[in-house]
Amino acid sequence: MTLRNTLTLNQRPRERLLQAGPSALTDAELLALILGTGKRGLNVIDLAQALLIQFGGVRPLLSAKIDALRGISGLGDARICQLTAISALARRALEEDLRRDCSLTQPAQIKAYCSARLAHASVERCIALLLDNQHRLIQTIEISRGTLTETTIYPRELVKAGLTHHAAAVILAHNHPSGWAKASRADIALTQQLKQALAVVDIALLDHLIVAANQVVSLAESGQL
Repeated sequence: MTLRNTLTLNQRPRERLLQAGPSALTDAELLALILGTGKRGLNVIDLAQALLIQFGGVRPLLSAKIDALRGISGLGDARICQLTAISALARRALEEDLRRDCSLTQPAQIKAYCSARLAHASVERCIALLLDNQHRLIQTIEISRGTLTETTIYPRELVKAGLTHHAAAVILAHNHPSGWAKASRADIALTQQLKQALAVVDIALLDHLIVAANQVVSLAESGQL
């Protein structure tokens, strides 16, 4: 089933995007432009809507692992590669901004970047954003990966990474797969421990972000750092 059979020319997503811009299109219509065609019994917009419902929205769909996408009706390897590539490009675009400009002037971008990296991970993961002396991003590294409920972060591993990349400052971020976007007592205690360990080698811990679903909580902003 094609859009030519169901929509007039001025109703089709491609024509509407060219005339009015992407903001005029729904999530399903934008996704339809990426997918290109539908499948038997569904036009491409209906297929896009079905995928968004199945995965729970745009972000979880674009964050889905390749193995999770395989076997989904209407998604072959070519489409899986398209979706994965778009997700990777979006993350890299955010990363480019952080590499070019002072990260502390872009708190919203930092949160968006960490959310893109962690929000839909099924186990706890912790990443460290290593910054230079102008607080521009040098490198993002994963320093630990754990279970559904906890991960273990070793101060010496974080210190080693900071020294290896000649970092002047660090921003930590880890996810709560439970969806509870609030720092626990253990999170706060660990943050203080890591802050002290980094201070010994003259590296500042600027923030620790807790990522859960669509929320990102900053310990620095809440006065817990």
